[in-house]
Amino acid sequence: MLKGKSILITGGTGSFGKKFVETILLKYPEIERVVVYSRDELKQYEMGQQFSTSQFKQIRYFIGDVRDKDRLTRAMEGIDIVIHAAALKQVPACEYNPFEAIKTNVIGAQNVIESAIDRGVKQVVALSTDKACAPINLYGATKLCSDKLFVAANNFKGKRDIKFSVVRYGNVMGSRGSVIPFFMQKKNAGLLPITDEGMTRFNITLEDGVKLVLYALENMWGGEIFVPKIPSYRIMDVADAIGPECQKEVVGIRPGEKLHEEMITPTDALCSVEFEKYFVILPSINLWDVNKFAQTFGGNFCKPGFSYNSGENTEWLNVEEIRTLIRDHVDPAFEA
Repeated sequence: MLKGKSILITGGTGSFGKKFVETILLKYPEIERVVVYSRDELKQYEMGQQFSTSQFKQIRYFIGDVRDKDRLTRAMEGIDIVIHAAALKQVPACEYNPFEAIKTNVIGAQNVIESAIDRGVKQVVALSTDKACAPINLYGATKLCSDKLFVAANNFKGKRDIKFSVVRYGNVMGSRGSVIPFFMQKKNAGLLPITDEGMTRFNITLEDGVKLVLYALENMWGGEIFVPKIPSYRIMDVADAIGPECQKEVVGIRPGEKLHEEMITPTDALCSVEFEKYFVILPSINLWDVNKFAQTFGGNFCKPGFSYNSGENTEWLNVEEIRTLIRDHVDPAFEA
């Protein structure tokens, strides 16, 4: 699928970016070029120790910000595929610095779209988040706006041979700033702060997130929002999995935080299709035959009133399963 292709990853030094680069370099050794585009020179230096340009001849490191359209356009020269993973994503930071989040997550998204069109890129997949579904915080609102921009980009590309799609999933296990590494850090102090005892979240591993993006690249028609079927966990089960002997102190939900996350609302369900391992939210403006799309991949339209909510999920991780996933995907030496 990627043989002879050149690919650029915005936010390429983040948790997803590093796992994506590792996967494609190992799985697709005949890829032409891999451009890691990010703004942090230290993270690029550290990533270069793991994926050096001397060992992997295909890789390039570009310092740049998605806010800088000229630099983006330069970096996309000769690029076939763009994976857009750059974002400001810490909810409190976005609430405190709202326009900074808008400049990166919204204006940056539009810069990616316009640069990709101008440079003759063939495919663009943007990463979204469950917080973009019925958002109550600025981060979620900016990512919803970003999703809308990428879906709508299929309307104004003209006759250019380019497709834009989105993948939306829940908390990535072990990613920077997420609850599992936070609890693992707090464990030694003997106290785990709990926002709300009833809180739930979707969970996905980095590996499965990468697989979803690769699936989207291989099967996208343009305009879809891909939503994987993934398990949920209860925050108290995560606390028990990491620090069973720790004291748990309820500190209250932070500003802009939900008790449960959604990835498909009942309104979204009106234009969503369910498949064996994922859902697709269809573009609101018909870009292609939606019935043919459903038939091609063996899907069925969601029933009215359906929603995909972490608190009403049918698949749950228990305490021991959480521990196993932590050992497999976060810290092999982890012991509760």
